[in-house]
Amino acid sequence: MAGGDELARIAAALERLAPPPPPPTDWCAAPAYVWEGAQARAVPELDALPLDALHGINAQKIALRGNCARLASGAAAHDVLLWGARGMGKSALVRAAVAAVQAEQPAALALVQLAPGTLPTFPALIAELAAQPRAFLLFIDDLGFGADGRAEMLALRSLLDGGVAPRPPHIRLAVTANRRSVVEREDTSAAMHERDERDDALALVDRFGLTLGFHPADKDTYLAILASYTAPLGIAFDAEEAMAFAIQRGNRSGRTALQFATELAGRAGLTL
Repeated sequence: MAGGDELARIAAALERLAPPPPPPTDWCAAPAYVWEGAQARAVPELDALPLDALHGINAQKIALRGNCARLASGAAAHDVLLWGARGMGKSALVRAAVAAVQAEQPAALALVQLAPGTLPTFPALIAELAAQPRAFLLFIDDLGFGADGRAEMLALRSLLDGGVAPRPPHIRLAVTANRRSVVEREDTSAAMHERDERDDALALVDRFGLTLGFHPADKDTYLAILASYTAPLGIAFDAEEAMAFAIQRGNRSGRTALQFATELAGRAGLTL
């Protein structure tokens, strides 16, 4: 049997072989971070469009930017749910609103995106951020509301309810979800499990002080979004071809407009 000295030597050797622990995150050094479950990765430059480049969602822009500005200034701010049609700029708006506030209040606000599967470590993240001198908007993108995402939805609902250690007021959430019916309150389903899923979703929605809906673009809005991309390049487009492109993809949205603008720019040998 190994003696105490030998055990100490073995432990020391194992310590030397073990990788060093990661350095602590400097939560004041970057405009954005990605939380990976055990530590954060700093993002030195936030990838965000100017707010003026997002069309067809003016009311949503005003509401989210105002909420972010209040959060950055230390005033009361809401957790935010952005729900609705895919491709209409929910995620892009979160990044753009934070970037707009950062331009006016440098270092006052950071965006922290939670990587997929990291929701169970949410309390550890809150503990790290609680004593920091800046505000944080925690970003959960594309939360599932169907059967596959039900466990995650219930976990988030529990976390939003709070616990023994309350969430500080300088930490708020922005969550995006594609399910358009998530905030509809009329129950038209006869199936018990569907009613349960709807009730679970509404119970989560009730915990957000600000909910912003995003709806498919009508024809005029879709073409206006497309023109906002092509006009600066001096590219003309055929409206019928643009509509056919949207039909092929199954929706009229800002994302579809950007994809068609990319196609037109590529044909012309240009970049967006």
